Amino acid sequence: MGQARPQLLASMAALYFILATSPVISDMTDSLDMLWGNTQVLYDSTGHQIVSLSLDHWTTSAFRSKTKYLFARIDMDIKLVAKDSAGTVTTLYMITEGLWDIHDEIDLEFLGNTTGEPYTLHTNIYARGTGGREKQYQLWFDPTEDFHTYTIIWNPQMILILVDGRPIRQMKNQLRNDIPFPLYQPMRLYASIWNADDWATQGGSIKTDWSQAPFTAFFRNYQANACVPHKTAWICSQGSSDNSWFTQDLDEEGKQKLKDVDDKYKIYDYCTDSRRYPNGYPPECGSQ
Repeated sequence: MGQARPQLLASMAALYFILATSPVISDMTDSLDMLWGNTQVLYDSTGHQIVSLSLDHWTTSAFRSKTKYLFARIDMDIKLVAKDSAGTVTTLYMITEGLWDIHDEIDLEFLGNTTGEPYTLHTNIYARGTGGREKQYQLWFDPTEDFHTYTIIWNPQMILILVDGRPIRQMKNQLRNDIPFPLYQPMRLYASIWNADDWATQGGSIKTDWSQAPFTAFFRNYQANACVPHKTAWICSQGSSDNSWFTQDLDEEGKQKLKDVDDKYKIYDYCTDSRRYPNGYPPECGSQ
């Protein structure tokens, strides 16, 4: 069974990776559905769209991609809530829409903080309904002063999260070792902002100051190079001639950059939480 896994992945790659000429990259409202709450479409000085998501005491707000993806490279520029954002969570995530018990999910959650304190990027990955793979990082810049690019690469080999092109987290496909990995279920991209002051800022000890509301985050330059549904097949449409994301893995330089982020900016890793796992860490730990 284990020897059949690489052949299966190769067959899937051949099946899914049919190049289409129509790009997925487009203006924000061409690719995204505005959902509930105070979600607004704005325009910058060049006429390009910016989507703002706002949170107040009465409502959250959100948007999502118009289509589902089965493997993708997602890039989004985000400018986070400025000043006192304690208790708020701004999210960018991919999630399946089928049965919750077997759902897949890739989470980027930006945990607000009091003025002058660094933002925390909380990441988690669910596969076949199992999550609990939390890793947290303190960003090495102020994400409220300007836009920064956050990237999710999901291909048959791995999930990779990047910040401004810098790899910060990788989860390899280890199905051959019976470790669940998102491989068969399409996911849709979502973004939202919501209140989580029971846990988001310093373990919930600092609550949301609603006198600072509305809390607003901004999103622009959405790009999706992805496999998308077309009738009964999946077509890997490309917004450019670069299709390297589908087979991408970390080279030695990328592995070193990932280690540097771990050493300097990672503040929590479920794979080193001995209190949580006194009898041994999950099987994927140590090989990511």
